[in-house]
Amino acid sequence: MINAFASSAGRMRWGWFLAFGVALALLPLVTDTHTPTILAIWALLALSLGLMWGYAGILSFGHAAYFGLGAYTYAVAAMNVGESTAPLLLSILVPAFAAAVIGAMMFYGRVSDVYMGVITLVVSLILFKFMNATAGDAYRIGEARLGGFNGIPAFPVLNVPGDPERQIYGTAYYYVVVFCLLGCYLVSRWILASWFGRVLIGIRENEQRAELLGYNVPAYKTAVFTVGGAMAGLAGCLFANWAEIVTPGIFGLGQSAEVIIWTMVGGLGTLIGPMVGAAALGMLKLLLGEQTLIDNSLILGFILIVVVLLIPRGVAPALESWRQRRAVAAASRRRDSAMRRRRGASGRSEA
Repeated sequence: MINAFASSAGRMRWGWFLAFGVALALLPLVTDTHTPTILAIWALLALSLGLMWGYAGILSFGHAAYFGLGAYTYAVAAMNVGESTAPLLLSILVPAFAAAVIGAMMFYGRVSDVYMGVITLVVSLILFKFMNATAGDAYRIGEARLGGFNGIPAFPVLNVPGDPERQIYGTAYYYVVVFCLLGCYLVSRWILASWFGRVLIGIRENEQRAELLGYNVPAYKTAVFTVGGAMAGLAGCLFANWAEIVTPGIFGLGQSAEVIIWTMVGGLGTLIGPMVGAAALGMLKLLLGEQTLIDNSLILGFILIVVVLLIPRGVAPALESWRQRRAVAAASRRRDSAMRRRRGASGRSEA
């Protein structure tokens, strides 16, 4: 049975969305945009996983593969083209195509959830190992040297379309990232509000029943897996432009583990939960990076254990359930108060 929070998956709360958008738009007035930019990029990455895991039940243990493919595709294409418009599009299409091929093989092959997790993880580790072994002139795509463990530095960053001389950086780049984040959120809401999204939720709740009702489950799962890969690729492209270098570490196990933790802590079955989880834990990661006493991974692991034990559904669903209980309790109190007033008025009229 779909819980109350997930059943309103496609419902758009425009008031909250506009308030959030205005807050993000005004943020550069009170702080530097360097850190908020990377937090928004991580939020987009978590959103891409939250969409397919929270609403279709597809957990990718190697989601960093598409994040890294987007970053490397942009860097290689930008080095060869010298302008960012086509590389930006390729950084979305290439990860989407890779996700579509891998997803089709898994879902039409009826791979179980356990082996699916292993396959996605292995894909990410293969890319990590391969990119680390690409040092030397032999590993070159056009003008771009892959660089092995040193990665690809000094590639052209985003520019105004058609004008390579007008690069986008600083506050302007922050607004580009925020626009992409909010745009992907709206696309996700639109998907969930459509019949396609309802079928995805039905598949998550009972895949066999969805098949018996005549739905092509592998096709639906492949489609949402492709959308998740495309969003992760866009996040990777934005990360590459923020860091101005891409290295094989972007495919690493740590990156894949982090996005899973962000999504679980924020809350499955929501879109805002993974985004908030990524921003909050990402900020904590940056703050912990300023010290050497405690390893960041230990803190993130401890937070995950605490959340799983105390609020297994995640922070956002727990807060929503608390809000709904308060609303029900308030309505019950108002109803009881109205009944007492009516009984009191009835007693006075009889007297």
